Amino acid sequence: MLKIGDNIILEIKYSDKFEKLKCKLVERKGNHLYIDYPINTQTNKTAFLLDGTQLKGSFVTQEGTVYLFETEVLGRLKQNIPMLILSYPGDEHLIKIQRRQYVRVETAIDIAVHSTDQEFPAFTTVTDDISAGGVAFITNNHSKLKAGMKINTWLVLPLQNGEYHYLKFESSIIRIIPLDAERNKVSVQFTDINPTDRQLLLRFCFDRQLLLKKKGL
Repeated sequence: MLKIGDNIILEIKYSDKFEKLKCKLVERKGNHLYIDYPINTQTNKTAFLLDGTQLKGSFVTQEGTVYLFETEVLGRLKQNIPMLILSYPGDEHLIKIQRRQYVRVETAIDIAVHSTDQEFPAFTTVTDDISAGGVAFITNNHSKLKAGMKINTWLVLPLQNGEYHYLKFESSIIRIIPLDAERNKVSVQFTDINPTDRQLLLRFCFDRQLLLKKKGL
């Protein structure tokens, strides 16, 4: 699945910076990946990674499918070119997503919902799922929410490194789905989001995907 010459994008797992590092797979032996030294995609400079650094990796197949995985710097090797040695969890532990799709994960986090036009009182609830493009949350079936409404959503985003981020998004209600006699699921699209917040959401969803994968869900 991961082939010699494939590009790999790395991100340091426990970091408050959103740096993406690009490298190429030079050689593979079992569950060890040998890569050239990664380059920071923003600065175009070589990134120095200590042994033991935990990373998130991703690569794209020729069919356009993106695979995500966890990895760690195991050491370094100098042959024709200097290389880093990374761990590889095995194909069965990869997370598959379709390219151009945001990863959507089922997770319950706190969300506050405000009407931009004072059409309903503000309320708090929990999410049903979340992605970098939108969110779904649970309401009772007596709420005044309707498809097409413009709302503001406030999320409390807990990251794996212990940080909490409070994000506000201008949003639009896409659809309302009845769940049972008392509850609806409200599907919402973020209509105004900056790149930093998008990266936070992507990082959060990636973390949750890995956690669910480990639990076998």
